[in-house]
Amino acid sequence: MREIRISIAVIVTFLISIGIIMIYSSSGVYALGELGSKTYFVNRHLLFLCIALLTSFAVMAFDYRDLRTIAKPLTIFVLVTLVLVLIPGIGKASFGARRWFKIGALHFQPSEFAKLAILIYVSDFLARKQNRVKDFVEGFLPPLAVMGLFCVLIVKQPDLGNSVLIAAIVLIVMYVAGARLYHIGILALLGSPALVLLIVMVPYRLRRIIAFLKPMEDVQGVGFQLAQSQIALGSGGLFGVGLGKSAQKLFYLPAAHTDFIFSIIGEELGLLGTVSVVLLFAAFIWQGARIAKRITDPFGYYLAFGIIVMIGLQAVINIGVSIGAFPTKGLPLPFISYGGSALIFNLMAVALLLNISRIQDL
Repeated sequence: MREIRISIAVIVTFLISIGIIMIYSSSGVYALGELGSKTYFVNRHLLFLCIALLTSFAVMAFDYRDLRTIAKPLTIFVLVTLVLVLIPGIGKASFGARRWFKIGALHFQPSEFAKLAILIYVSDFLARKQNRVKDFVEGFLPPLAVMGLFCVLIVKQPDLGNSVLIAAIVLIVMYVAGARLYHIGILALLGSPALVLLIVMVPYRLRRIIAFLKPMEDVQGVGFQLAQSQIALGSGGLFGVGLGKSAQKLFYLPAAHTDFIFSIIGEELGLLGTVSVVLLFAAFIWQGARIAKRITDPFGYYLAFGIIVMIGLQAVINIGVSIGAFPTKGLPLPFISYGGSALIFNLMAVALLLNISRIQDL
């Protein structure tokens, strides 16, 4: 599988390189006007990238099977961080959300760590309970309870997008492991009213749904962000307006270097740029699936499959939000969007995938 590992490393390198270029392009004017330096965000992103590479090399240095011995302690540790981040004075609040720890000049988002941690826990559980996965009490309920605890704490931040993503990752992996579709369906049926309440009872979430359903009815209000995103994509045409020449990033499109960086890619690099990014993610998923298919160790198989699902879903959701296929969720585009915690843990996940492949070759 060495050639597959090399191809995945090359694909991720291309995505990271695109991210560096587009973060500088999409944030330079804003950073200069608000922070006095047009390289502010790209410099921080490069710092996060260095940290991500160091942690990824560390992940590659040990046998991934050793993670099984720390799966439960790691889960408990992450749950503690998710509780601590909600405490005023410990967690950092920004724009009404309390999702970060501030460590010097760096911000750490435990919900990004939570996605990888619960994936390790669920993979270990499913590997131990392979013959009991179809049993509701012994095989389905325990990981469901842990998932629910993670999701509740993340919703409290509030961050509904990441909690829904975690639930989707866990349930997909459990289905692949043999969980009954009936159990998953019942869970979805019972959970739907709670999800609707979480949307309806929180005004900004309800506004996002309205903007998704009728984006052009109030382009100066609830539909502003989505309308500007679609204007950016439409303005790019086939070849784009040119790198650095986006008009939408000039205070029209909010979060241009984070959640909506795909729209700026479409505006500056055109359809060719966006299709290239989509094809790179498709190639990553395909090559990752080739690795998972060849893994004989159950823990490694579930973990590898979960990593592919985690990164693939984030890419699909981010791109879907940008083109108006999904309501706005605030999830970054893996390896491309600005965001330290997401970059670090996504690269660690890739390193873990490569680690699994390498150990299987021994």
